[in-house]
Amino acid sequence: MRLVALFLATMTVSRAPFGTLPGGGVVEVFTLANANGAEVRAMTYGATIISVRVPDRAGRMDDVVLGFDNLDDYLAKARFFGTIVGRYGNRIGKGRFTLDGSTIQLTINNGGNHLHGGEKGFDKVVWKPQPFERDGSVGVAFTYTSADGEQGYPGALEAGVPYTLTPRNELIIDYLARTDKATPINLTNHSYFNLAGRGRGDILHHELSLDADRYTPTDTTQIPTGEIAPVAGTPFDFRRATPIGARIDANDEQIRRGHGYDHNFVLNGWSEGAQTPPAAGARPSQASVAATPHHAARVVEPTTGRTLDVATTEPGVQFYSGNNLDLERNGFGRRTAFCLETQHFPDSPNHLNFPSTIVRAGDTYRSRTVYTFGVTP
Repeated sequence: MRLVALFLATMTVSRAPFGTLPGGGVVEVFTLANANGAEVRAMTYGATIISVRVPDRAGRMDDVVLGFDNLDDYLAKARFFGTIVGRYGNRIGKGRFTLDGSTIQLTINNGGNHLHGGEKGFDKVVWKPQPFERDGSVGVAFTYTSADGEQGYPGALEAGVPYTLTPRNELIIDYLARTDKATPINLTNHSYFNLAGRGRGDILHHELSLDADRYTPTDTTQIPTGEIAPVAGTPFDFRRATPIGARIDANDEQIRRGHGYDHNFVLNGWSEGAQTPPAAGARPSQASVAATPHHAARVVEPTTGRTLDVATTEPGVQFYSGNNLDLERNGFGRRTAFCLETQHFPDSPNHLNFPSTIVRAGDTYRSRTVYTFGVTP
């Protein structure tokens, strides 16, 4: 019993104030810690992951995600750092789609398109927190209710996102939602990673492997064309571990359109045509590619030895190489971090050959992503 009590004592969750919004709302930060010294901090504004501290091969702790030390910087320099994005992560072309015979128009906030939930998506609201200890792990569950018509989306939506830190240095993110009307849902976390440490240079030497034989090319506004193309013979082939910078400026039209990598990769295990064509104009409900997470990506930082493995129930992952980062004063310049946003595909409501993101009244949206931090010898 003493050993059990000692073990539980090393897994902690604590809360503290983090700042006050211009309208007077108080923002709190929650700190999750385990016996290895790993620590995750997340705040109620945007359900945002502020920092993730993990050891390198020598045991040195460092923060491996981009974030700020105060709320004012998050309000002034929003780059979706660590936030939950929704209702729809990524882009919807012209913010428009047809659902059950009706045209839905969302807010436009990205060059004529809808991005990450609109002008005021889930990243810009205060979520309700509930800390917990469960099965030897600690966490905090964030919940938010999105009103019918918010940013143009149909249906009132109840969303929940628990963050869990385990003794194995896993950060588990669960996504849950229920709606009273059919609506597209595509929740993800937008953390920017640098496994050498926050502000410690670019990520071009990080070695990335993706369990993806295909990806979805985009048009000039970064909306998928609808094609599901092979990565073989292209700069998008990360089936074997490859430095991120090896082909990031290749003479390739897709690379030029993304100013580097900013593309959705189709994870192995999902088959084109898996979405059943709609009957009588109705769309099927959203479904994940797997009931349990399957491996999607691995990143190795050779100098520190830190590793990141990503597993998910989602059919895709957006790999973004931080091409538009411009906060040099904070040490967050161009390509100083990368994102691996697990997701359904961008613009899915407008592509019947993509897995559906539509969730209907009475159904429950469920998704899980596991980020596992480790080290090489």
